[in-house]
Order: sequence, then C-alpha cells, then structure tokens
Amino acid sequence: MKTAIVTGASSGIGLEITRMLLELDYRVYAFGRNFPPDTPNSKCFCPITCDITNTLRLTEHIKEIQKQEEIHLLVNNAGVGYFGPHEELNQKKIHEMVSVNVEVPLLLSQLLLRDLKKHKGIIINISSVTASKSNTHGCAYGATKSALTSFSASLFDEVRKYGVKVCTIHPDMTKSNFYRNADFKEGETSDTYLLPEEVAKAVQMMITSRDGLVVSEITLKPQLHRLQKINDRRKS
Repeated sequence: MKTAIVTGASSGIGLEITRMLLELDYRVYAFGRNFPPDTPNSKCFCPITCDITNTLRLTEHIKEIQKQEEIHLLVNNAGVGYFGPHEELNQKKIHEMVSVNVEVPLLLSQLLLRDLKKHKGIIINISSVTASKSNTHGCAYGATKSALTSFSASLFDEVRKYGVKVCTIHPDMTKSNFYRNADFKEGETSDTYLLPEEVAKAVQMMITSRDGLVVSEITLKPQLHRLQKINDRRKS
C-alpha cells in the first residue's frame, strides 16, 4: 500500500483529494485544522489536527510518520488568501499567506524528498491561476502562488533524474469556503466555478499516468469568468 500526505485536507479540494486517494488504496495522513463529522470512514484515513504554520510541530508530526511509513506522495494543498488593497493587509495576514502558501510546501518537500526519491514518488502542488497574471486586490496572494509555481518547476528539473515527479495544478475559482476572507465569491451558475472533486480528478490523472510521463502542469477554468460580490448577494 502506498502512503500519502495531504495538507488542507479537512475541507474543499483537500478533502476531495483525500477521498480520491482512499479509493485508490492509499493510506492518507491528512493534515487540517478542524475535521468535520462526515470525514472518510476508513482505517486508511489518518487525520492529524495541526496548525501547519507551527512548523516545529508540523516537522515533529512528519518525523513521527516517517518512523512508521515510507512516503510515496505529497500533496501541498493547504492555502490561504486575503484580498483587498495591499495597504489594508496587516502584517499577520501577509505572514500567514507566505507561511501557508510558500514556506510549508518548501519545508515538507525538503523533509520528504529522500523518501520520494527512494520510491520515485510524486509531489503535487496546488497553486492558482493567479500565479501567472497580475492580481489587483490580491497582490500578496498572487505573489505567493507565483513563488509556489516557480518552486515546482525548478524542483522538478532538480529531481527528475531520480524519477520523482513534481506537478502543479492551477485552479481558477472553485466552489468552497476558500473565499471566506474576501468580498466576493464564485458566480451563481455552475459554468462560473470549478468543483473540488474536479480538481481531485486532475490530481488523479497526474498520479496515475504511466512511468516516464509527467503531467507537469494543469490549468483548470470554468467556462465563464464571473464573480459575485458578497454585498450584492446579501442585498438580493
């Protein structure tokens, strides 16, 4: 049985990725802040409640897992975004985005790379379409996702000779609670957003591709680009 580590696994995209991996007979160590009652009912589901910005505690968890398991897959899914004029972001919000979106994926990749080299494993980084464009009212968030995408590309070139795959997914607006800190959300119709399970299917394609084939990047977009202002939604 293969073993995976997934961050941000208690809801949204991370939870759907976890469910997909369990169906593929992975043992999944799922990191999240709070796990709801309807999390997967499987002996291979290993939830770990952890604030991943506490990198010392996170490192301890990883080392404990490594004593019991050999890791084949790392999914850096956890992400946080704060939106609005950059001058309105406080230091705490900026630090949290840099820590969750950049520092933690770099740290986990470093901690697990020897295992992944040994098993010709896979790293999946969940970035964002914002990584490759200008992001007014999301300058800091877009910068962190650009950094993650750049790291993915460089790391792949560094480790591809060892058989390790490093893959990046760039999802657009996804229907989840991710935008709880924003004054906008996905549109009302299904052609204006992605579903978490659709992102999970992209991950599945990456990890089930034949040896020797690397799907290094996938960008997922809804048919229409249409946001819904929170204030407008409340008035209607």
